Amino acid sequence: GNIYWTDHGFNLIEVARLNGSFRYVVISQGLDQPRSIAVHPEKGYLFWTEWGQTPCIGRAHLDGSEKVVLVSLGIAWPNGISIDYEENKLYWCDARTDKIERIDLGSGGNREIVLSGSNVDMFSVAVFGAYIYWSDR
Repeated sequence: GNIYWTDHGFNLIEVARLNGSFRYVVISQGLDQPRSIAVHPEKGYLFWTEWGQTPCIGRAHLDGSEKVVLVSLGIAWPNGISIDYEENKLYWCDARTDKIERIDLGSGGNREIVLSGSNVDMFSVAVFGAYIYWSDR
């Protein structure tokens, strides 16, 4: 198994084996303050949230190839990101807009607001079965 992580100081996404061996940089270009990541091993996708000058939700293959931006409008401080493996949906929470939203994994379409609050400052989100869990600061 592998573990993926973001390095905010160097604006990288990296991967290594669970024992720390075979560490390498998956994505180093075009990132500006990557925040959170989610991995879908079966489909071979890596998703991330981006806080930088152009906030967005991105997707690439696990080796970093074929990067695409799935969401770039109506997004400000995307924090947590989570995959619903049963429904093939990608969820994220935004600390600025106080929303949890979702899209289709493959196309990035069918964007929906799942939860909208005020002054919630959403920090992380997780999806399991029929339940959505979130934390705020």
